[in-house]
Parts: sequence; C-alpha cells; structure tokens
Amino acid sequence: MLTKSSTELVRQRNSVLVLSVLRRHGALAHTEISDFTRLSSATISAITAELEKAQIIEKSEQQPASGRGRPRVLLRQRRDCGYLIVVIISSDAVQYSLVDYAGKLIDRFSEERSHDPAGAVRFVAAVRAGLLRILDRSKISQEKVLLISISSKGLVDSTEPVLVWSPIFGSEQIDFESALRPEWQAKVILDNETLLVAAALGAREEMVKGADFRSLAALSLGHSVGLGIVRRGNQTGQEISAPNFGHMLHMANGGLCRCGTRGCIEAYAGFYAILRSAFEVPLDTIPAKFVPVAELDKIAAKARQGHRVPAFAFRQAGLALGNGLSRMLSLTERMPIAITGPGTRYYDLLRQGIEEGLGQSHIVRMEGMPEIRVVADEQILVFEGHLNRALSVIDEDIVVSGIPGAD
Repeated sequence: MLTKSSTELVRQRNSVLVLSVLRRHGALAHTEISDFTRLSSATISAITAELEKAQIIEKSEQQPASGRGRPRVLLRQRRDCGYLIVVIISSDAVQYSLVDYAGKLIDRFSEERSHDPAGAVRFVAAVRAGLLRILDRSKISQEKVLLISISSKGLVDSTEPVLVWSPIFGSEQIDFESALRPEWQAKVILDNETLLVAAALGAREEMVKGADFRSLAALSLGHSVGLGIVRRGNQTGQEISAPNFGHMLHMANGGLCRCGTRGCIEAYAGFYAILRSAFEVPLDTIPAKFVPVAELDKIAAKARQGHRVPAFAFRQAGLALGNGLSRMLSLTERMPIAITGPGTRYYDLLRQGIEEGLGQSHIVRMEGMPEIRVVADEQILVFEGHLNRALSVIDEDIVVSGIPGAD
C-alpha cells in the first residue's frame, strides 16, 4: 500500500512528466498527452486540472484545417507563469536573453565584455546591471523571474553556480549565486558552454533517431577548446559531461597554455596557439588573451595559398585535436564527433591533422574513422541547451515546491 509521501512523489513525478512532454512536443490534446506519457486518461485529467488551476498551463483551441467541425482543445504552458534570463559569457561579449515560461524569446541584447584588470568584481557588477536592464526594457518585475541560467567556457562547480576557472578570469573564482543575492531571489544555475552544446545536439539526435541514438561528442574550436559528451542514459534521460579536454596534456613540457601549464591541447589548437605557431614565436611566449577572428582569417588565407608555415600551424593544431579525440574515444566508445565554434571556418585546414591524430589510436584502426560533421550554428546550440536545461529545472521546481490547490 502506498503511503501518503510515496503517493505525493508519484504525483510529482507524473506532473513533471506531463510538463516535459509539453516542452518536447508543444501544445497537445488530452489524449496525446496520455499517449506520450503512457499515463491513464484519469491521471492526465487530474494533473492537467491542477496545473491549469495553478495557472501553469492553459487551454487553447485549434480550428480544423477544413474549417468545419469542433475545434481541438490543446494544453500548453502559460507564457506569463514566469520568466527565465539566459546569460552567455564569451571571450569578447556577454549576451542577455529574456524568455517566457513557454520558451519564447522576448528580448535580447549583447554587451562588449570589458578587459578591465579589475577582473571579476567589475564583471559581476556589469552582469547585475545587465540583468536589471533586460527586465526594465520589457517592464517585467524581478519577482517574476524564476531562474537565471549562466554559461561560460572553463571549469564550473558540479553542485553550485561557481565558475572555478575560465579563460577570461583564470583562477579568480566567481560565485554567481552569492554575487546576485540578496537583490535576486531567482534560482541561479551555471553550466559549461560546450556541455550545453552537446546537450542540444543530443536532443536533436534523439528526436531523429529515437532509441537508436547512443552517443555523440561536441568539439568546440575557438579562442579556447572545449568538449562535451552526451550519451543515452537508462531511466534518467541523457548523461552529459564536459571533460577538461582543452587542458589535457598533448606534449610534455610543450607550449605555454593560458592556464599557466605547458603542453595542453589548447596550447597548440586554440586561436592564440595557431597565431603563435604561424608567426614562429617561441612556444614559451605568454599567450595572447584574445585574438580577433580577422587575424586568423589572414593566416588561413595564406595557408590556403600554399604558404608552408601557416599551413603547418593549422596542421599541428589538427594533430593535437586528433590525438586528444583518439584518447577520448579509447576511454569511452566510438561515437560521432560534431565540430562547432568559430574555428569551423578553418576545418579544411585542420582536417588532415585531425584525421592523422585520430588514425594513430587503436580503436580507430580497429573500428574505422568516426563520423565527423561540422555544425556552424554554435550560438544557437548554446541557447537551445540553456532552454532545454533551464526550463526543465523550472518545471521540476514548480512541481516540487507545491502546486497551489493540489492538496
């Protein structure tokens, strides 16, 4: 016999399931929700009645295509149930997006990131101002914001919204939750940017392949180098991780990396590393903090014209990436690799080195070269990853915190 507490847990789990189905498939009829969730019609009726009473979902009508007959009654999220702010931190800018509960983009703007030596303190103040600005533009109160979702390259704490290390601030840690309290009461989450890219790609793949989807790796190329891995889970959905790929060792006592150590993959494959190699600068030269894409474009143009040194710089970068990927595959399994980020514009110059590095591993020699695809829309993927994760967190928090009138 179920206890009251276990009955409540089942109700919460089923309510989250209903909301997740609406997230994935959009507005649905009562019978469609029952089909997708495999819950009984009576259970769906009880859950949707609670959610509607709490003003979390609402009914809408869809007229038949023929124009005749009764309209279909569909259930969907209420857009004004609450709001999400997405903050994407990149090497040269910070993007703010305001999204409603239904996942619709309301407003967005970007601000250039200051390279002020004051570092994290000045940056946090700018983020707080940016958050207030995006609400003011849409005349939405802070109390209506349910969650602030932040992403950055680098290492993030697995349990708290703390940026442990980043290409921008180095080892100067930022605790975003503490930085935003008490002014903001909304929940704050922080994710590695490439993890969100992998999550978005994994969601796309699973929509197409269904149960045939197994795993995928997303390799982000740019000022820094990131890797995200998504694998099909058992009962809990996808398993997503972001190993510290860019700072894996490529060559002992090798080139100086921005992290301060020597021989990292990024010290050969990051934009600053390609620039350093193309100009034949000593490998122990302190890396440039930021390299404009226009500078890499000039080096790439020379490489494509047949200039030996620039071509060698890209080939060496590809080799470092390929060697790193071969180790990743050896530790996991053979999986497709999606290459994203601004560095995709140089894939024709990197490809030979990547394939050479991959080909040196036993798993590739035995099972063949993995599928490699170029996905150019990384910023869209980052935003998709934010929405997928943040809105599911909001759904769960709403249910767990108690649906008004559910008792």
